[in-house]
Amino acid sequence: MDIATRVYNHKWKIDPIVRSLIDTDFYKLLMCQSVFRNKPDTQVTFSLINRSTQIPLADLIDEGELREQLDHIRSLSLSRGESTWLRGNTFYGKRQMFRPDFMEWFEALRLPPYHLERRGDQYELTFEGSWPEVMLWEIPALAVLMELRGRAVLNRMGRFELQVLYARAMTRVWEKIERLRALETLSIADFGTRRRHSFLWQDWCVQAMREGLGDSFTGTSNCLIAMRREVEAIGTNAHELPMVYAALAKSDAELARAPYDVLSDWHDEHEGNLHIILPDTYGSKGFLENAPDWLASWTGIRIDSGDPARGAAIAIDWWRARGEDPTRKRVIFSDGLDVDKIIELHRQFDGRVNVSFGWGTLLTNDFRSLVPDDALAPFSLVCKAVSANGRPTVKLSDNPEKAMGPPDEIERYKRVFGVGQQQRQPVVV
Repeated sequence: MDIATRVYNHKWKIDPIVRSLIDTDFYKLLMCQSVFRNKPDTQVTFSLINRSTQIPLADLIDEGELREQLDHIRSLSLSRGESTWLRGNTFYGKRQMFRPDFMEWFEALRLPPYHLERRGDQYELTFEGSWPEVMLWEIPALAVLMELRGRAVLNRMGRFELQVLYARAMTRVWEKIERLRALETLSIADFGTRRRHSFLWQDWCVQAMREGLGDSFTGTSNCLIAMRREVEAIGTNAHELPMVYAALAKSDAELARAPYDVLSDWHDEHEGNLHIILPDTYGSKGFLENAPDWLASWTGIRIDSGDPARGAAIAIDWWRARGEDPTRKRVIFSDGLDVDKIIELHRQFDGRVNVSFGWGTLLTNDFRSLVPDDALAPFSLVCKAVSANGRPTVKLSDNPEKAMGPPDEIERYKRVFGVGQQQRQPVVV
């Protein structure tokens, strides 16, 4: 695929940004099945949050074009081939990962309506409905907004300018891959769907990683690319689960138990390499200190906010205190990674734990400094669950810059979970 020529020849009315309901992250489908089984009637609202307020999305993206893309997503349903892949493929060594009742529901699904309104130079985009349905809007909605913002810049460029742009971007990715080859025990996957430059670009990055890194490249979080390129689909769970479970709690005692209730339900659903703890929703240190003993036997931990080295050290100490061997555990780093940080963390923790990396935006959307005014630089855009059954959700994180929720509820959660002074860190992407 000549991506530059494809971009230059973009003449038709709608070139679909999202091509399939499985053009999404694998963990979304795993979580969706768990929600479908355990809390199918919970009413949840998701909302777009642009952390990079200096990026005026409503000035850059035409509302009509945005609606066209969102309406197209609502027309999508699983193809026969996609359904067969989900029903019959082996994921993490397990056949029939997705149960027949879930698959029957998913095969009949069309995504529910959305609400879009312009607010100054930003868009208010929300999705309301039953949790299993609306949660599947998150990834495609983010992908659409990121790519439309990119198209707004690319539309001003000529044919040869586009060819040079993509040649430089490809060279940058390949140079990163060449540096990573030096890490003999590297284990790395693509986690870049939600804030990618485009589907075609993510697909190219996956192919480059596969060729350049061989077995060190373990797969992609994107289900459609995993299916088409015959690589592993990678993912476990995300902050969304404890955020909604916590919002449903009716007392402080229930609130304190909510993050562990999530993993108890997950334990009943999955096993083995899917037993990965994401501890930072309400502070990693307190989560681990109060965790039930059975969690120590799980496979590993994903570090997604705060100082990653400190987070890994806390996990190692916790495993040792619980009588577990850290060298048999996996630590997955996934927050704002680029090559320098990957190399640093690998050298620091290789041999102490099984180190893995989920490489996101700075793999699939690193066009920094390649156009004037840095107009293609990635930015921090998220789509989060903001309420459940009418109650607000809260996220504290290990980095208070990523915290969200009403101020009074944030203070309550800090009290319940014993979160003290936190160190602020810039949110890159």
